[in-house]
Parts: sequence; C-alpha cells; structure tokens
Amino acid sequence: MNPLAVELNDLLQKSNPYVYEMLSDLGKNLFFPKGILTQSGEAKEKAHKYNATIGTATENGGPMFLQCIQDKLSAFAPKDIYPYAPPAGKPELRQLWRDKMLQENPSQQDKHFSMPIVTNALTHGLSIIADLFIDEGDHLVLPDMMWGNYNLTFTTRCGAVAKKFTTFTEDGGFNVEAFKACLKATAAEKGKAVIILNFPNNPSGYTPSVAEGDALVAAIKEVAESGCNIVTVTDDAYFGLFYEDSLKESLFGKLANQNPRMLTIKLDGATKEEFVWGFRTGFITYADGSSDENADVLTALEKKTLGIIRGTISNCPHPSQTFVVEALQSPDFNAQKQEKFEVMQGRALEVKKVLQDSKYNDSWNYYPFNSGYFMCLELKRVDAEKLRVHMLDKYGVGAISIGKTDLRIAFSCIEEENIQELFDIIYQAELDLA
Repeated sequence: MNPLAVELNDLLQKSNPYVYEMLSDLGKNLFFPKGILTQSGEAKEKAHKYNATIGTATENGGPMFLQCIQDKLSAFAPKDIYPYAPPAGKPELRQLWRDKMLQENPSQQDKHFSMPIVTNALTHGLSIIADLFIDEGDHLVLPDMMWGNYNLTFTTRCGAVAKKFTTFTEDGGFNVEAFKACLKATAAEKGKAVIILNFPNNPSGYTPSVAEGDALVAAIKEVAESGCNIVTVTDDAYFGLFYEDSLKESLFGKLANQNPRMLTIKLDGATKEEFVWGFRTGFITYADGSSDENADVLTALEKKTLGIIRGTISNCPHPSQTFVVEALQSPDFNAQKQEKFEVMQGRALEVKKVLQDSKYNDSWNYYPFNSGYFMCLELKRVDAEKLRVHMLDKYGVGAISIGKTDLRIAFSCIEEENIQELFDIIYQAELDLA
C-alpha cells in the first residue's frame, strides 16, 4: 500500500475508526499523489522566472487558444476557460455552492461538513461513492422505485447487492417502516449498509413530508446506535423543485453529525437545479457523524476523493465551472430561477388536475408525486413496455416503461397546455391494447 494511503488511513483510524471500516478495499488504498499537480502548485507560487511544470501551452503571458473558439466565448477571460481547473474544482465555485447550501438548507446551519468537491455531475459522484465504499457483496439499501443507473454504478461495476424496500404505503405515504425493516436486516447480516435517499425521487417524483423525513433520520440513527456502520447518500439531483407539502430541504443537514457510525454524503449539482444539463457540474460533500468537528476525517475523505478524480478523469471541465460561477453571482439569478420553478410547478399541478378525471380509473392509478421532473402511472390492464412501444409507433408519443406496470412521464419537458392531450393519447393507446 502506498505510504500516502497508509497516512490517510491512520488519520481516519485515529479520528473515527468507523469511517475507516466503511471504506472499500479500493477506498483504503486510495490517496492523492504528490506528483505533477503538487509540484506544479508549488511552482505556481515560487517559480518567478520560468514555470516549466504543467502540460499546457502558454502565449503572451496567458493560455494559448484558437481565436475561432475564443470569438464564441469572448465574454470570458481565457484564464477562466482554457487552463485545467483544480482537481477539487474552482475554489470560488466551491465556496459559492457551500454558501448556497447553507442558505437553502436550514438544518445545515451549525453543522460541520466538508467543502463541496466538484464532480462531473451526479453520476460521477455516485461512481466515486461506489469506488470508495462498496466491496463485492456489500448491501445497498434503496426503494424499489429507483433510478435504473444505480444498478450499473453500484451492482454491475462494484458487486453491491441491492436490498430494495417498497417505496409507498397503501395510503400513499413514504414507507418508512419498510425502509427501517430493510436497514435492520442488512445491519444484522452485514454490519454495514450504504443507503441512497433520492428526493425528489426519480422516477416517482415524490419527496417525503417533514414528519416522514424525521422518521427516516430517526430510523438510521437507531440502527447506527445498534452497531451498524452506515453510509447515507442524499442524491439531491432535483433539489429545490418542491411544489407542494413536503420537505423543502435535503436530509443531509438532519443526518449530519448524529452518530460516529453515520457518514452522510450529499450529491447535488447545477445540472438540473440550474437547468444546465450539458454543463455536467455537480458536487460531493461529506459530513462526519461525530458531534464535535473532526477536520481530519473530512481531510482524509477529500484526499481519497481527489485520488479517484485524479486517477479517472484528472479534473472536471473548467468552462462549465466558470459559467456556473457567473450565474450564481448574477443579480438576476434568483428571479430567473423562481420564474422557471413556477413553470415547472404549473406543469406538475396541471398533471394532477388532469388525472382527477374519472375516465382514467379503469386504466391506471398514479403514484404520489409532489416534486421534481417526473410522475409514474401504475397500469391496471396492459403491460407497460407494450404500451410504450404502441404509443411510440402509432401516436408518436414517448414515455419510459419500468417493469410490467409502471410508466414514467417526464412532465418537465411537456408544455402545460399540452398535458391534457398527452394523457388523452396515453389513455387512447391503453384502450387500444386493453
């Protein structure tokens, strides 16, 4: 094992040995090398005559660039576009995002947590977590209504065993008791669990109530106190799109600093929150379980995370980070974001209004939804995949089939005035098959 990895592991074992136990074999071996990047950083500070360290090209005291590209990006200084961004991301972006988290999540006030580290959006963050904390056979606790890419990231890549619980109760609430039972079973069998809490949920579009959120936190804390090491991931990809009565913040703040056996990790990003999907700009933030601030744990986890980034993609794109910095600093940012929120909320509420029509009763039920981009129909009479193909072939309408009964509708990409027609087409296609 590399001496730098040994050093980080020693730091964890002295500061919080439970976090060390949570690491995968790969996670224990990871470190951030004192190589080219470290030497280049030192040279940037001290090489006042010539700096011949980093593999970029310079010209006239700045980065070399093609004018035909710069002409399209003339609003931005070349230094904020062309050089490599630091492995952890632009410092100003990390600070702005931390400030934003504190403003939007009251439960994070007075909690200790790491600076956000920039990722290549949420999927990259999930991949980092899988590499750091999943060994083959480890249990992944998550609802049966889940984003399908979790399978590739955690089970196919790293050999995790998915332990799913029924998402909803019969009366349409989040099934906290089923979650708790699943977590307790994992604790008894493995003594370690990795949990994914994805709210607003993809595919259902549901965010728990405040009471349900508090019950989830209490369940995790209870199982941790019984002796189980728990890594809880809050996948907050659709954060902020809360349209009705629900939690209006991430569970990250409520889970942070609760118990030494609880490590909480927040994944979020500009990707969907700021409607910049192609920018691929996300963040990963750690909160240790200790009630006292434990900087050594956060330092060790950050360096291991940077080791993964360095060993896979080296660093995240610089231009998109600059664009997000500019947006967050814009005086128009909050007003424009509120305007788009209201458009999305209008679409969600229109879907609910349309679905109240009793003519649909024989064709489907719909799962609870109050947030995010999506909602799901639970079909009563026809196979979801057959309906999907039929809708596409005969009516030119696309949706996503999930299993035999569920059809996911992304109302995020349907104009409000077209929602009634959309569901009438789905209804007609269902009648064709039924």
